[in-house]
Parts: sequence; C-alpha cells; structure tokens
Amino acid sequence: MGELSISGSVVRPGDAGWDAARTPWNLAVEQHPAAVALVQDADDIARVIRFASANGLQVTAQGTGHGAAPLGALDDTILIKTERMRAIEIDAAAQTARVEAGVLMIELAEAAHAAGLCSMPGSAPDVGVVGFTLGGGLGWLGRRYGFACNRVRAIELVTVEGEAKRVDADSDGELFWALRGGGGGYAIVTALEVALLPFSEVYAGALIFPAELGAEAICSYRDWAAAAPDEMTSVVRFLRPPPLPDVPEPIRDRPLLTIDGAFIGSQADGEKLIAPLRELGRPIIDTFTQMPGEGLCKIHMDPEQPVPGIGHHGMIGELPDEAIDAFVSVAGADAGSPLLLAELRQLGGALGRTPEGAGALASLDAAFAMFAIGLPMTPELGAAIPGYLDRMQETMSPWASDGGYVNFAERPCDLDAILPPAVCARLAEVKRDCDPEGMISANHAVAVASV
Repeated sequence: MGELSISGSVVRPGDAGWDAARTPWNLAVEQHPAAVALVQDADDIARVIRFASANGLQVTAQGTGHGAAPLGALDDTILIKTERMRAIEIDAAAQTARVEAGVLMIELAEAAHAAGLCSMPGSAPDVGVVGFTLGGGLGWLGRRYGFACNRVRAIELVTVEGEAKRVDADSDGELFWALRGGGGGYAIVTALEVALLPFSEVYAGALIFPAELGAEAICSYRDWAAAAPDEMTSVVRFLRPPPLPDVPEPIRDRPLLTIDGAFIGSQADGEKLIAPLRELGRPIIDTFTQMPGEGLCKIHMDPEQPVPGIGHHGMIGELPDEAIDAFVSVAGADAGSPLLLAELRQLGGALGRTPEGAGALASLDAAFAMFAIGLPMTPELGAAIPGYLDRMQETMSPWASDGGYVNFAERPCDLDAILPPAVCARLAEVKRDCDPEGMISANHAVAVASV
C-alpha cells in the first residue's frame, strides 16, 4: 500500500495514536482497519476513496462509532472518521440547517435553538447527526413529525469514483431515497441539509420510580400512551444505573422504572397531560418541565462519554397484559437481569404513516420498539449479556412484529432482516448502480446478489 496524502491525518497500525484513532464510541467493539483517515473535508474523502480503489481496499465512514458493533473488524478497510467536519449553517428564514458529517446531535440542537428553532434530536447528545439520520432518526418528536430521515432536503456526498455531488429528490431521486433510512452503504455522506421545526421549547423530562411498581404501572402507562396525542412521544423502561460517582446517589445502582417523554406544547397543557403518570407512585426524581429543544438530548440520561455496550432490539406489535407480565419477568426488579436497561419506545402517530416523498424508512408498523443493552464492565458480564438479550427476545416473541430499526440493530445482519423485502430489493438496485464492486461498507449491508 502506497502513501495516502490528505489535509487531515492518516494513522496506520503501529503509529502513535493508533489505538485512539481506531477505537469507536462503543468501547466493546474492536476495530482493526488497514488505516484510519481523519478527514477535514470532502476533498480529503475523495482522495481516500480514490486511494482505496487503487489499492483494492474498502472504505467505511464513522462519525462517532455508537453503532460500530455490526461493522466487524474492518479488515482491508480504510476507516474514514469525520469527527473534524463540524460546520453548521442555519438558515432561520428557510428553517433549514446544513450540517457536516461530524456534527453531534447536541451541537445541532444548540444551533437550532439559538435561531429560535428546533432540530429532531434522539436520546443521546453525542450521537452524530449524519449516522442517526441515515439510519432513520427515531427521536423525541417523532410521533408528530416522523423520522428525521424524511426531513432531509439534500445530501452532499462523495461517490465511489471520488466525485463530490449534491443529491436531492430531483437530481438523483433513487440515491436520495436510499440514503434516507437505508443506511450509508451507497456513498460517503459529507453533509446534510435538514428541515428544522418552527418552535424552540417543549415540555419534556423523565419520571423516575422504584422498579417495584412493575407490571401495574406499565399497564397504566400503556393505556395512557394509547390515548396520548401525536404531540407526545414517550418511552418506558427498566433501568439500573451503574455504581459510578457521576450517577446521582438517589438512583445509583438501584433498579428503576422510568417514563421519559416530550410534548410539543405549553407547560400548562403538558402538566395536564402527564398528571396520570405522576399518580403511578411517588417519583424518586421528576424532571418534567418546559425546556429548550436542546434539552431533549439529555432527558434519557444516556452516557455522554464512550462506554462499552452490547445491545439487541425488536419490534413489538401489541402490548397486552400478558406481554407486560413477560417483559417484567425478564427486565423487572426481581428478574436478576445483567442489563443496564430494557425499554419500550412508543411508536404510532406519524411514525406509523408514510409521508409524501419518504425515504427507504417510511414508517414502522409496530406499537413499540424494544431495545435492551448491557455494559460488559467485567468479563463475567460480557459473557452473560448476549445470552440474556436472547432470552428477552425469545420471551417477547409472541408479541413481536416483523422487521426492525437500523439504528437499534446492534448485531451483524443484512438489511433484509430489518427492512421490508420490496425496500431491500430497491436498495439493492441502488447499490448495484452506485457501488457495483461493494467498495463502501456499512453497518448493515444490502444483499445485492439477491436481485
């Protein structure tokens, strides 16, 4: 392999800083690429792609590495890290933002709020906007505004030929469609232009209860959620924070039941809406309040520094009492679970409807998305967590629905296991057209050979 020259920096095995360069946000994942390219701009990415093509290598892009687990070791792959590409341009009049490939969720949220607008944040402040969006973008405002991928107006990218392009619905409709919810395996995205929302505050927060409230509380939550307006998006979960100093003492190393949510509306209307939830028991902590949109990134209390994690997910089509009893049996206070959390994210509303001009992820036909994750802080936990995730999946299988959600799919699998067959067939055609040699790898590949 010859010399790769870019305005950023290239780190190879054996170089100083190699371990830091190759390590993703998810510290449970071991990546061993041929080299890491810390790029500065689209020109750097084009140089990397042309170099990889000339040397028989693959490329993949990574903003943060939250979803690195399905990628594998990355043998014979140049890992393009976009973390230095952090420019944000807000057009307040048009209510849009242009974000480069390294921009974090909290950074866009803060910039949007400063302009009197709101972005479409997920549950973690340091997830990359591009990765979140290409995988679909299931966030706190989803039941009213759908998936973040369907609020993308244009995509800047570099093709496998090393050509910089800007695509939208008119200029390259098929590639534009594929990248919105079909993952990033068709080109290397350098920036997104996204539509923002015309408000800057929401009523949001979390109610944190003792986990012992159990099935009865979740049944009450389910009934409440079914009647909630689309302006309300919520999550119920069992959570056991680790015994670490930065975890508040009242909830440290204690089994908890939490209900998180966001309501697009006034504080008075929000207070009225969640009043029944406050009656479930005496909260240990109640953080619901009117807040700037940027605060949505933190209500879920996701870690803000890299940690190791092993996760799994599934779609739940319905949630009768029997399903709730089953969920409590594997995730509740007395389950003996080694997991950090197990949650049910409310879907429905706009998340279940297909908007005009939708991308590859148009909607999800399920009532809840189930996600669970464990932190392998010891070898014993690392050995126990995968089997327990399998047990949870099997326990909930009677109420499961087909498919999945790309950004929650923490295990290696093709897109065929996640998205509908017709969508995957169309994605395969885009892949064959844009990257016939399969030079660009992504978290979840499309099975081109099946077409």
